[in-house]
Amino acid sequence: MTLVGASREPALLARTKELNPDTREGKAALDELTERAVTLAGANKKREHGTHLHTLSEAVDRGEPLPLGTSDRDLADMAAYKLATVGFDSVAIEQFVVADELGVGGTFDRLLHYSGPGPDGRPFDGLLIGDLKTGSVQYGGLKMASQLAVYAHGQRYDHTRFPVDGRDKKALAAWRKTPVPAEEAVTAYTEAPEVSQDWGVIIHLPAGEATCTLYWADLRIGWAAALLARDIRHMRSTRGALAKFESPARPIV
Repeated sequence: MTLVGASREPALLARTKELNPDTREGKAALDELTERAVTLAGANKKREHGTHLHTLSEAVDRGEPLPLGTSDRDLADMAAYKLATVGFDSVAIEQFVVADELGVGGTFDRLLHYSGPGPDGRPFDGLLIGDLKTGSVQYGGLKMASQLAVYAHGQRYDHTRFPVDGRDKKALAAWRKTPVPAEEAVTAYTEAPEVSQDWGVIIHLPAGEATCTLYWADLRIGWAAALLARDIRHMRSTRGALAKFESPARPIV
């Protein structure tokens, strides 16, 4: 996609020849040119439209009217979304959680109450993590199951209690070194309601197609993948796997 964007503005390629990727300034400039090329190729437009559909779906789940001027195409998408999710009650929208066991955090789209047949056909009555996807889901099943599993194992965390601008590297470095008493740190955590750690739901709403499909996500597989990823990250940081071979000294005859 980057090459597609560069083909639409050839000056981008010419500019890259003037930059040194081994310097901080050169790398930053190359990153900016890459983002420019991706934008020219239309990737950001798709991403922004996906964000727009997320916002509209939140209004639907809150029972709020859609904004004036919403396009017919978006209205059709929201109608499909509403029809597909009619069996769910939205309990929470866009909440940040952390999984300390993995050292990661993220924001889930929905916490849903569902009562009906489960993926095995047996009755299910409880809370599910739901995630809305507006792009392709053809090849990302394991990644999505892992993402939802992390949410399901996480605790709600109020990151606004300890604010920092993550884009400011100096401020972030100072923030990381700032000691916080345990009794104060624990106040940011809120015990999450009991949510299924076996199953989640992917809500697939491809932009502009007026169709919405639901998929069960097996969070047991997803959690195993998340733990494996953690272990791989740990192993990648391990040092000392190689040691220089020292030949024994030969006796002088």
